Amino acid sequence: MVKETKFYDVLGVSPSASDSEMKKAYRKAALKYHPDKNPSPEAAEKFKEISHAYEILSDDQKREIYDSYGEEGLSGQGGPGGMGAEDIFSQFFGGGFGGMGGGPQRPSRGKDIKHSISCTLEELYKGRTAKLALNKTILCKTCNGLGGKEGKIKKCSGCNGSGMKFVTRQMGPMIQRFQTVCDQCQGTGDICDPKDRCTACKGKKTQAERKILQVHIDPGMKDGQRVVFSGEGDQEPGITPGDVVFVVDEKQHDKYTRKGNDLYYEAEVDLLTALAGGEIAFKHVSGDYIKIDIIPGDVISPGLVKVVENQGMPVYRQGGRGNLFIKFNIKFPAKNFTSEENLKTLESVLPARTKVSIPKGAEVDDVEIVDVDPYKHSNNRRDTYDSDEEEGGQGGAGVQCASQ
Repeated sequence: MVKETKFYDVLGVSPSASDSEMKKAYRKAALKYHPDKNPSPEAAEKFKEISHAYEILSDDQKREIYDSYGEEGLSGQGGPGGMGAEDIFSQFFGGGFGGMGGGPQRPSRGKDIKHSISCTLEELYKGRTAKLALNKTILCKTCNGLGGKEGKIKKCSGCNGSGMKFVTRQMGPMIQRFQTVCDQCQGTGDICDPKDRCTACKGKKTQAERKILQVHIDPGMKDGQRVVFSGEGDQEPGITPGDVVFVVDEKQHDKYTRKGNDLYYEAEVDLLTALAGGEIAFKHVSGDYIKIDIIPGDVISPGLVKVVENQGMPVYRQGGRGNLFIKFNIKFPAKNFTSEENLKTLESVLPARTKVSIPKGAEVDDVEIVDVDPYKHSNNRRDTYDSDEEEGGQGGAGVQCASQ
């Protein structure tokens, strides 16, 4: 639970609002009260409140302090037991102010680099190897990440080697403390005479490198599965590199649907084959063709589902395969496809028609069915006519006859 909700109320969001929700609310309110849009003194004051609230809540560190200690915590007065702002920052993020407790600490591990790798269902069935170029930051090979000649580099006293420090600034009655790049070492954490700096990296300690990675997609891998290259992330002095992670993005197939290790396919069968047997064939994701014999008399009805065992996707690193489920759609012949004589022959072969059953004494309407006309039988068109009639009946926008 947050201690105060004032800044959230100013933006019109809840304390659980996400960054995107706050940004959207800020833009909407700022547009409404911006001096260029609303020149009134009240709007100008409101615009300042909105901007200040968003400045605090859009900063993860300031927001966490505000949620825990309120607005006083940001000015160094609201910490538990009289704790100052430097102690609050130290409690949340490690360290204190530059020269007071070691300065803010850098993370011990770099961020992971994530990339999406698009794969077709065929590629996930067979597996594939992709070569991908990666632009990354590495420690300078010339100075081994020192930034200059060995023995000529000293730790910055302004930030105690962290590269960052907290600055205190008074704005009217308020005192603001914020983190910024150290102005003495420009964020390097070290002080080095210009003549002793590394000529390759110019004292930055790092340089860019282009590396080719071979990404192996094993048979049976699924959407969202990851291929991890440990320690291949960006390098920085004193920080363990993160990982490079490739996430499988499975493309949608136009014929097959995948569910786990199983495949689903819709096969179209003509009416004769469905009733009297025959053969069907279609291409599998493996590249081979699947051929199925329909046994005469084994009637295939519309929507019937059957299974071909062990013809699904490979089971990732375990061997074996899932199953292939086939849903049958029956293709009926066109209108007037044969003669009356042949139709009578069908009557003698097919099961008898279902007899119509109507309760005795019921009124019967003999009607005729016709083909659907998309324009004539459109619900939207009928609703439009109904609406016009209603409006006309009310004397509103309807057409009225004028008599003279």
